[in-house]
Amino acid sequence: MRPIQAHISIGAMAHNLRVARSHAQGARVFAVVKANAYGHGLSRAVRAFAAADGLAVLTLEEAANLRLMGVTHPILLLEGLFAPDEIAACAELDLWPVLHHTGQLDWLERHPPPRPLPVFLKFDSGMHRLGFPLAAHHEVLTRARALPTIGAITLMTHFAQADEAVGVDWQLQPFLRALSNQDLPWSSANSAALLRYPQSCGAWVRPGLMLYGASPFADTPAQQLDLRPAMSLQSAVIAVQTLQAGEATGYGQLFRAERETRVGIVACGYADGYPRHAMNAPVWVDGRPGRSLGRVSMDMLCVDLSACPQAGVGSPVELWGKQVPVDEVAAAADTSSYELLCALAARVPVAEAD
Repeated sequence: MRPIQAHISIGAMAHNLRVARSHAQGARVFAVVKANAYGHGLSRAVRAFAAADGLAVLTLEEAANLRLMGVTHPILLLEGLFAPDEIAACAELDLWPVLHHTGQLDWLERHPPPRPLPVFLKFDSGMHRLGFPLAAHHEVLTRARALPTIGAITLMTHFAQADEAVGVDWQLQPFLRALSNQDLPWSSANSAALLRYPQSCGAWVRPGLMLYGASPFADTPAQQLDLRPAMSLQSAVIAVQTLQAGEATGYGQLFRAERETRVGIVACGYADGYPRHAMNAPVWVDGRPGRSLGRVSMDMLCVDLSACPQAGVGSPVELWGKQVPVDEVAAAADTSSYELLCALAARVPVAEAD
């Protein structure tokens, strides 16, 4: 059997939720479990986040699966209704859709559900992605409050640069100024805002990435934030090559040895979800730190065994996890840990670590 395997820690995910709650300033917590819980598995997330106040997903199908798993918490649909025929299912499954354009208000007016739906009204405070224009808040709220198809209303916005030095106030303050006299609960904080900007917590917070043990900040490692990695990706050396000075390995011959170098061939590639463009990425080989060499192939990658003279065929390799933060691998590939976690391929066997 091919030696690659991912391990998911339910305990680490539950710990990270406790960290999120400790920063929430008393706000209720929607644990974001979209994209198959960032690659960690929806059923595992249900167990790990049982203490959350609600779960947030992207699609009706994800929400329906959660209900089939016995989830009774509030479920937030982050992009709301994609078509009017989803309104009845929202009511049947007791979902809270996010409304972010007038077409969704039209659908609710023309296709009334059997009972009013609690909704989050999303306003664009500067990200310019989803949301009603902040300047139109009076008209939007007047209409939403007049619709008998809408029940409880929560106000919402989303930050574009909560993970950067510029922060959130350039969006948060206009949002609060415009809506502070509405006497409605509000939600704005994602993982980065929750960890760094307590003034953004509102009534509900929406942590995602931090729940899986990765840092939303380029300048702050997850361990410093008391976050524990929930996923580890492990494999093994399946062959060893000895390069002489001047010889190269892999597609494109991107790594060329300057001296005699032992190279381990590891059973993991971009078809498993490892980033193809990771260059000199950290790895952990047979209990010691190492690095990848050259271009990642579909099913294999190369690692430097110079610091591991004892390593050979069968030696264990951690691609990311407890010893190798996924954030560092993502940085080596010029991408984000979001992408790596979500991209874990279906062909990779997954086991629970605890």
